[in-house]
Amino acid sequence: MNNNDVMRSLRYAMDISDTAIVQLIKLSGGHAEKAEIIGMMKKEEEPGYLSCDDAMLNAFLDGLIIQKRGPKTSEPGQEQAVEMRLDNNVILKKLRVAFMLKEEDIEALMKLADFSVSRPEISALFRKPGHKNYRPCGDQFLRYFLKGLTLKQRVIS
Repeated sequence: MNNNDVMRSLRYAMDISDTAIVQLIKLSGGHAEKAEIIGMMKKEEEPGYLSCDDAMLNAFLDGLIIQKRGPKTSEPGQEQAVEMRLDNNVILKKLRVAFMLKEEDIEALMKLADFSVSRPEISALFRKPGHKNYRPCGDQFLRYFLKGLTLKQRVIS
């Protein structure tokens, strides 16, 4: 799934403004202008479209985590993890942390979106790459996850 689609889906799910997205990015130490966000919310074929790079989406997701859970406090001597390229598994992990979701919560979100998935399948998505049970998160899974999250968030709000 491309970064623009993820950001658009989350914006809709949480019903937040472009200004709120800028604030979330700033929370994580990133920088964005409202005009950039407006461009990222457009479809590829629309004039003024801007591509959302990994750094921008990462800053947005980290800002979301900080807003919902508070800033991360690290123990002395504990190193900060250096972010690598964002893939669907990393996006899913960050959203799981931000919304404080357990496996049963993810299973319920997927059920809301009419997608059947078992707990072992969900667990495999959160394993480290290289683990024998690791499974890459496909675009379809992430789309259904975002759809379920949207259905849950929009009903509660």
